[in-house]
Amino acid sequence: MFERAHDFHVNSLVVNEPPSVNALEELKALIAPEALHDSAERCDAPKCDPLTRVAVQDDLYSWIEHGDAVNPINMKWVTGPAGSGKTAVMGSVTERCKINGFPVASFFFSSLGSIGRRTKTAFVTTIAYQLAEHRQDLKDSIAAAMEADPIIFKKNLRVQMETLVLTPLRVVAGSSDTAFRGVIVIDGLDECGVEEIHHNTTTAPRNQPTRTKEQDQLEILQVLHQASSDPTFPFRIIIASRPERVFRHFFDPERHNNLIAQKLDLHQEYDAEADITLFLKVRFDHLRRLHNLPPSWLPPTAIKFLVDKASGQFIYAATVVRFLELGHREPPKALLEAILKMRSTGTSNPLNTLDELYSHILNSSPDPLLSVQWIRVIEFLLRQLVLTFDSDDDINPRVQYLKELSDASTINLLLQTDPASNEAEHLLGNLHSLVRVPAPHHEATTQYDFYHKSLHDFLEDPDRCGKLHVRHEKALGFLWDRLHGLCASEFDVGMVILFLFLM
Repeated sequence: MFERAHDFHVNSLVVNEPPSVNALEELKALIAPEALHDSAERCDAPKCDPLTRVAVQDDLYSWIEHGDAVNPINMKWVTGPAGSGKTAVMGSVTERCKINGFPVASFFFSSLGSIGRRTKTAFVTTIAYQLAEHRQDLKDSIAAAMEADPIIFKKNLRVQMETLVLTPLRVVAGSSDTAFRGVIVIDGLDECGVEEIHHNTTTAPRNQPTRTKEQDQLEILQVLHQASSDPTFPFRIIIASRPERVFRHFFDPERHNNLIAQKLDLHQEYDAEADITLFLKVRFDHLRRLHNLPPSWLPPTAIKFLVDKASGQFIYAATVVRFLELGHREPPKALLEAILKMRSTGTSNPLNTLDELYSHILNSSPDPLLSVQWIRVIEFLLRQLVLTFDSDDDINPRVQYLKELSDASTINLLLQTDPASNEAEHLLGNLHSLVRVPAPHHEATTQYDFYHKSLHDFLEDPDRCGKLHVRHEKALGFLWDRLHGLCASEFDVGMVILFLFLM
């Protein structure tokens, strides 16, 4: 029709994109990208060191690929106490699936992460988006489901799971001869917090949670059980969490006519001692080369002593190594000797050795109580700031002010008593194994962060942290004193932060 045509123009051109393209963009806007196993936010997330946790990784991957003929259940609960390595194992298994081309969708909850990783809001949409990326026919089916129910994202998780995941999978299964198998990996579900109802008006009352976090966690468990019970659902599901009551109750086989999930306890079913031994040997060899230490720097019984102290908790060994690697004021040998001199108090607390290590490191600060006060306030401020600006409108100028308050340099200005001092380095300089402290040249663009939630668990329990305990009210009092001082000096940051807590 256009043969030899020239010197013409088109007044308007309309290109009709396939519905799935537009729908996927809409879905993309409603996911929690930070919750993906390979997100930028998780760039420093724990992973299994080479040659460690091999048995449990192999067992999980074999189950993902082949299932269990003796016990054909599509859901597995991986549990263990804080610091037993659940997140590292889940991250490594997910990465292995991706490398081998095995379809995997993941969601890594974190109570210390961005808002999308803290609540259930984007859970189903994030899973659905990842599934849509694996097959065009599934993407088209999800797009059709969204078009048929435009308000699906305002409905509960059960309806979202049925509409965005289960029904599209049934459509694909009925129209395709190609088998579709995969795995969904959920980590840290015990860290999922309660979803808040947000108001768009400034005169509305402050956001108030209407449920408990246990209820939201249970809702997710029920939705995953709903999926695994569907005979056409082609995915296996792995849920990793601490053995909190809601999980023990939900997975209790006596509550069901049949077993709904296999249980894998990292602390009881796998001997972590050999893996921790290997981990310490590799890291200590690295330290020796880095600091040009003689082979004799490490006492012959040091590794066995630390392995015994760890009691299967990788977090203990990892914290010891960070303490030696990031120590700024003493050489690794002196720091290690101090740890080896620590003696157990002999209590029945299973976290006793980790508590002793945390106490030892915190007490290495020139002012331990003030350092703890800083840590409690930093955690509180980051939580409040993230909840506020992540849940509000980005074009709101108030939100832009709040975003500027989350960097380390601003928090330092808020908390230090002398603006000309370097109080942050003075108090936190020895605590880099517990707190991610930004380098001075990155303070203006980087936030404080924490390596593990178990530090906050420790500091919030007076029976565990003893004389280091700082009540929440006292930490807030310290914060208000600093706010008052900044406001009195007409420092704009203080006024903005004060506005944050009054709005």
